[in-house]
Amino acid sequence: MSPRTAFLGKLIGLYYILVSLSMLRHKQATVEMVTALVHNPPMLFVTGLLVVAVGLALILAHNVWSGGALPVIVTLFGWVTLIKGLLFLFLSPETTSVFFLGELHYEQFFYFYVGFCLLLGIYMTYAGSRQQRVQ
Repeated sequence: MSPRTAFLGKLIGLYYILVSLSMLRHKQATVEMVTALVHNPPMLFVTGLLVVAVGLALILAHNVWSGGALPVIVTLFGWVTLIKGLLFLFLSPETTSVFFLGELHYEQFFYFYVGFCLLLGIYMTYAGSRQQRVQ
């Protein structure tokens, strides 16, 4: 595993851990912010621009589909980030709202989504840190 993979694994993992814990602490405020975001076309567009830039940066820096779980997870994170950003940019605000709030049942499955991200963050941080110590 490359040092870049270990770094990105720790970076993304720590990000997931910190954001997930914050979201768990402020569930109602988080749901309200996400709902407000998908109903605010200018903010949705700006968010889409930023998310596309992050996704492209990750893909260009790390598009590795072999070498174990962590490199593949980091690459998938980049691709999912890019796709999410493109959805924000190209879907209408109404469609975005229906998809993220309705189809994915964001509020109903809030704890599942946040818990998954928290566990993924713990794994990525651990795997990135463990790999760095081995080298």
